[in-house]
Amino acid sequence: PGLVFCKERMMRIAAALLVALVAREAAAWQRTPLPRAAATRLWSGAAPPREADVAVILLAGGVGSRMKADRPKQFLSLNGKPVLMHSLELFLSLEGIAQIVVVLDESYRSDFAGYEDARLCFADPGAERQDSVRNGFAQCAPDAALICIHDAARPLVTPQAIYDVIADAREHGAAVLGVPVKPTVKESADGAFVLKTLERKRLWEVQTPQVIQPHLLDEGFRAVEKDNLEVTDDVSIVEQIGKPVKLTLGDYTNLKLTTPDDMIYAAAILQQRS
Repeated sequence: PGLVFCKERMMRIAAALLVALVAREAAAWQRTPLPRAAATRLWSGAAPPREADVAVILLAGGVGSRMKADRPKQFLSLNGKPVLMHSLELFLSLEGIAQIVVVLDESYRSDFAGYEDARLCFADPGAERQDSVRNGFAQCAPDAALICIHDAARPLVTPQAIYDVIADAREHGAAVLGVPVKPTVKESADGAFVLKTLERKRLWEVQTPQVIQPHLLDEGFRAVEKDNLEVTDDVSIVEQIGKPVKLTLGDYTNLKLTTPDDMIYAAAILQQRS
């Protein structure tokens, strides 16, 4: 019993320290100079859409093997509810959302029996990410003005970030949340020696949501399939047809849950926010 008590106490102390660290890092980041365009975007948050014309594709079909858990990571508990539900409930609460397509294996859909919302429907996961997005896109209403694609493994995205990237996509055709890269990044040809150092001020780490006008997404899918290309994020499909993609400044706290440590950080961020 004494060992159990000691372990629980140490875990509470560690959680408290992590919350303090997250708060300190967030404050420090706010003081960090940003590129001019990014700084402007930070303080000029977009308003919610005036009409409900956005279809959301919520990707929740991954296995999450690096999490080393007994279930897919989107069903792990985060602050008392499954990871997936954080994103789903957020999008259901937002203005401007006409439809939410959850890309999820049929065996898990019974968990949604309590959600009686006409905007909610499902699609099957595909072999690769782009196949899952393609399946979700096929379920989107033909009159949707924008397709908003989000990873369920990013449960910390904020409403304002979503509204910002939606506004940018409405203006420019396609937009992606991202943040300027902090570390120095090296390129290697063989994984053993440095080839060169990349210019950090030109590098962005992209996140989700990624928002695309339907005609661009459709044209991009046709180009990708024609050339048998594999892409790892959604706006890459738009890049393949030579169309511009707007970078929308997001938050460093919009983590993608990949390893067990990420769950600890996410819980601390949610606790700090509350």
